[in-house]
Amino acid sequence: MFAALADPTRRAILRQLRDGDATVAELAKPFTMSQPAVSKHLKVLEQAGLISRTQRATARLSHLEAEPLRAAVGWLMDYRAYWAESFDRLDRLLDELKDES
Repeated sequence: MFAALADPTRRAILRQLRDGDATVAELAKPFTMSQPAVSKHLKVLEQAGLISRTQRATARLSHLEAEPLRAAVGWLMDYRAYWAESFDRLDRLLDELKDES
């Protein structure tokens, strides 16, 4: 999932999908790339579980699947606490070093 999110185009596509389901043509509008190139990005997002795709009449719609993002945020929040504690320890060490000099 993080590899899929690493690309700015894919993150932009996910932002678009927050507003609702969209076709490849709709998703391709803001980009200077072909619809097949956008389709490749959609395939990566689908494989990562971040979108699902359905057929409606003649259109193939992409749909945001937000649940995997919630799990990722939870995982990242665990590390936020770790880094905050690490920075607090560093601050204390720097204060001790200042006092010694």
